Amino acid sequence: MPDAAASPGHAAAPAAPRRRAASLELAVIGNCTVGALVDALGRIVWCCMPRPDSAPVFDALLQSADGLPEDGAWSVELEGLARHEQAYDAGTAVLRTRLWDANGQGVEIVDFAPRFVTRERAFRPAQLVRRIRPLGGRPRVRIVVRPRADWGAGEPVITRGSHHLRYVMPGLTLRLNSSAPITYVAEGGWFVLATPVALLLGPDETLAGGVDDTAREFEEHTAHHWRRWTRRLALPLEWQDAVIRAAITLKLCQYEDTGAIVAALTTSIPEAPVGAGEFGRNWDYRYCWLRDAFFVVRALNALAEVGTMEGYLQWLYNVLRGARGGHVQPLYGIGLEADLPETVVAQAAGYRGMGPVRVGNQAHEHFQHDVYGSIVLGAAQSFHDRRLFRGGDAADFALLETMGEQAWLLHDRPDAGIWELRTRARVHTSSVLMCWAACDRLARIAQALGRPERAAAWRARAEQIRALVLARGWSDERQAFVESLGGRDLDASVLLMGEVGFLPPQDPRFVATVDALERHLGDGPFMRRYEAADDFGLPRTAFNVCSFWRVDALARIGRRDEARAIFEALLARRNALGLLSEDLDPASGELWGNFPQTYSMVGIVNGAMRLSAPWDGVV
Repeated sequence: MPDAAASPGHAAAPAAPRRRAASLELAVIGNCTVGALVDALGRIVWCCMPRPDSAPVFDALLQSADGLPEDGAWSVELEGLARHEQAYDAGTAVLRTRLWDANGQGVEIVDFAPRFVTRERAFRPAQLVRRIRPLGGRPRVRIVVRPRADWGAGEPVITRGSHHLRYVMPGLTLRLNSSAPITYVAEGGWFVLATPVALLLGPDETLAGGVDDTAREFEEHTAHHWRRWTRRLALPLEWQDAVIRAAITLKLCQYEDTGAIVAALTTSIPEAPVGAGEFGRNWDYRYCWLRDAFFVVRALNALAEVGTMEGYLQWLYNVLRGARGGHVQPLYGIGLEADLPETVVAQAAGYRGMGPVRVGNQAHEHFQHDVYGSIVLGAAQSFHDRRLFRGGDAADFALLETMGEQAWLLHDRPDAGIWELRTRARVHTSSVLMCWAACDRLARIAQALGRPERAAAWRARAEQIRALVLARGWSDERQAFVESLGGRDLDASVLLMGEVGFLPPQDPRFVATVDALERHLGDGPFMRRYEAADDFGLPRTAFNVCSFWRVDALARIGRRDEARAIFEALLARRNALGLLSEDLDPASGELWGNFPQTYSMVGIVNGAMRLSAPWDGVV
């Protein structure tokens, strides 16, 4: 596009606006290679490149002690901003943000990451595209692109071409192709937006076509791809918009190059607000937890989206074939990295100044015995589903049996548990439960493969583990299943008994457990993880997936009206774009914890699928 597409305005720049506080009122865009978070004003405040677990290119979200800074963000500002609105194009990961001034002049920003099939190959580069057009009048804007290097420790070296800027950082060079005047973009100057412009930030490669034509074609193809993907989902009758947004968000958390699924796209968003001198529960979730990935696969399978499972199983079997002595870590890097040392980024202030900012996760050193159940459950459908390009076979079953052997060996031994306690080991009921699930599902897989002798062996082991949970996981004192064998503290993770089929929902012990958890861990429609203090004291926020587990349990035991009311209340606490983080403050409704959290988005899918009215009678 020629430089005449935009003309300079008057010389005086408006006064710098007051910085907005950081929040999780964010949208996510991505393409299963990269993901980015966009705030309500259209500023990209978080993005890691070239992978979701790389150092951030835009890190303003974690440098926000005094509000969101310009450095570490990609902003499109409108002079005299008076109001704004934002929404996704229906059924896509294409985001539109509209900014208006008091005179009705405005601009629209279209954000997405390209994703479609071309030449019989998936096209999903580590690239972000922004298309900006005027909405009436002659709005004055400025485009400020301020990537950062090495977690904010350095600035990129910037070189300039005729229609592009190049940002050179350690191990990464990005090119910003722009049809806006490159001088204005390089200097962050104000100018009148007379006609549409486009910007593409990604690999240091020359575009095959013009900037505007390329951006327009990429948007059309990407929107069409997502609509086709969404169209194939087996949706429930009710809450379809919520389920579609949750499904797209879950898909965006898969790194398709390997098939790994990250738990969230961020690191170090605190689980609760902390004051000066307090230690924040801040963790790096940009890795693949086998537990979390199983829940994602299970939710998308329920919507008939089995492609995510097929990609994940390729990654998972690579993990298993590299396991030493049968031991499997709770999490790995998306490229199969086993060593994820946890360090603190000293130069990063943290979300709203609530550090520390962590890279890596110590949990890779943990022994969490539920992982073996998550592995088998994550793969089980592949042995029964005839739609798959490659179903489970005898070799896969043999590999899964080694995981079952680990589950059997370790089912009654202490571990760090599902909540990854760092200073306390117990025989956690949820871990024993998942070891039971590993044995139970292996029995079913063996039966499907025509291996009755193996089916009988695994069924016998499952029954032995089941007897142990019933004998020692139940507390007569608390009239509930408790968090550890022989313990007395309550823990919401025992609600998974219903989901994995350990007990019939109407079993009086399960019903009594639901009642006890509601009394002691419930806070209105919300639910905390556990009642005992952990490594850092008592939790202060509700854990969103626990609230959804409660919904599932209530529906299973026949209290559907209550379950629907709670589910609606939880949906009401999503942000404006329909997304959830890990935690929620019951008093204020504010979201906390890493974002978007796959566990929480899974809860939306599962709740809608369980509670929706049937299609029968309306079609």
